[in-house]
Amino acid sequence: MELQGRAASLRTSGLGLAAISYDPPAVLADFSARRAITFPLLSDAGSATIRRYGILNTTIDPKDPLYGYPFPGTFFVDRRGTVTSRVFEPTYQERTTISSVLAHLGGRVDAPAARVTGAHVTVTSYASDQAASPGTHFSLVLEIVPRRHVHVYAPSASGYLPVQLKIEAQPGLVVREAQWPRAEDYYFKPLDEHVPVFQRPFRIVQDVMLDPSREASSVLRGLASMTIRGTLVYQACDDRVCFPPQSIPLTWTVAVKGLDRERSKR
Repeated sequence: MELQGRAASLRTSGLGLAAISYDPPAVLADFSARRAITFPLLSDAGSATIRRYGILNTTIDPKDPLYGYPFPGTFFVDRRGTVTSRVFEPTYQERTTISSVLAHLGGRVDAPAARVTGAHVTVTSYASDQAASPGTHFSLVLEIVPRRHVHVYAPSASGYLPVQLKIEAQPGLVVREAQWPRAEDYYFKPLDEHVPVFQRPFRIVQDVMLDPSREASSVLRGLASMTIRGTLVYQACDDRVCFPPQSIPLTWTVAVKGLDRERSKR
């Protein structure tokens, strides 16, 4: 359903969409009709294509009825049929949303955004997805624009206060890794030192997940939405002076949806 919700915007961006599964055509047809799916669902009989791509889920016992599943993921293929990038998960209970994948690849995501003008930087933040289910990997995205002639220190900087995104811990939320851009080398002549900084617009993509564990199910059950709170901490400097450290409070709210456990009647 997450893919269906993004199908129109993907087409507008010039991207086609198709999903492949080891389910038989009758099951896919039933699912497509019930969920009003408008993109192709392809049946991979005997998981032949899954095997050729080397993505058969080897953690499942061949005697298990679920055997034949692929490791869940997404391939991006150009018009010549060449795979340009791919994203995969280690377990079939977890899924990365297509919007999160696009955010990681530097693409634009059609999502409501909040804009905050802080001291020396402007921050535009949004969640890659407006709704999530347990096991859904989605992203909290920050587009940060330093003011002219101003830089902030990258996480790898030593001896300076680097920019940090701190996500508040809460039950039902798993905070995963963040993607940072490559830092620029800044030469500070008075001290004859090179320091990694960001002085051009840059993007932070912080991955999070609704916890799919049994322990978290009681927390998420009946929850209509989740508000995620975080803080951007940074210290801006120019060629002459470093300004006092700053912090910008941030929030993102996503709807919480239960897993689709309805099975095909065919």
